[in-house]
Amino acid sequence: MNPATPITESDLHAWVDGQLSAERAREIESYLSTRPDEAERLEAYRAQKRELHALFDPVLDEPLPERVLEAARPRARGPLRAIAAGLAIALVGGAAGWVLRANVAPAPSSQAAAAASARMAAVGDFARRAAVAHAVYSPDARRPVEVSAEHEDQLVAWLSKRMGTPMKPPHLQGLGYALEGGRLLPGGRGPVAQFMYHDGVGAKLTLYVSDDVGTAEAGRSASASSSAKADTNARAPQVAFRFAQEGAVNVFYWIDGRFGYAISSSAGRDELARVADAVYRELQPTR
Repeated sequence: MNPATPITESDLHAWVDGQLSAERAREIESYLSTRPDEAERLEAYRAQKRELHALFDPVLDEPLPERVLEAARPRARGPLRAIAAGLAIALVGGAAGWVLRANVAPAPSSQAAAAASARMAAVGDFARRAAVAHAVYSPDARRPVEVSAEHEDQLVAWLSKRMGTPMKPPHLQGLGYALEGGRLLPGGRGPVAQFMYHDGVGAKLTLYVSDDVGTAEAGRSASASSSAKADTNARAPQVAFRFAQEGAVNVFYWIDGRFGYAISSSAGRDELARVADAVYRELQPTR
């Protein structure tokens, strides 16, 4: 069955979200029945959506803290509106999961400011998605990964095929982190690889790899300043390392060529910088 209207990526996302008419949904299902790779990708989207709802939906039923309610009781009408607007923004940000605080310098002109704003949005969204993925999967005791480290060869072959480039997980035993396994996740415009590690007491650390922002950022990183505290002497000069705090999750991330890399954990900034440096060094010969 060939649909009368071409099927776009927007149609596929609308199908995942249940926003299509019954007739159009049947066309999408017919389309997917002959494309197993696409069907698998969309099922991954659905799975992530279910898990995000399971994680964040209970927050909607939680009562507001008393300090927030108290702050919303000023006498003046003007401040009340401002606080209400602020609460609305905070709630929307909370439903999305995170508020990004990255270190990026302002641009000197309006045109440069617009370009910088676009870059901040793309890179900030990348860091936020890495943190959300860490928060969703690292607490999962039953299935934190799709393919365990016991089958690393299968994990490498599968992720490499889906990502379109070799995806060998860095070995971090020397830093005290053992590979637990990995999984494939949906990104903004394509698949994302996530590798999960744990230390000697079970604390989790994830490496999130995506090409959603790499192309846009390639060639721009030379002017970006690094916020890392780790040794930077051995790093390629065009790579800028950045740090962000996403709620309880710390993220240390960088863009190198096509790909963005993000290390997420509850560990401190210095520890993540140490891990990021080791990951960068190990991956460098393969690029």
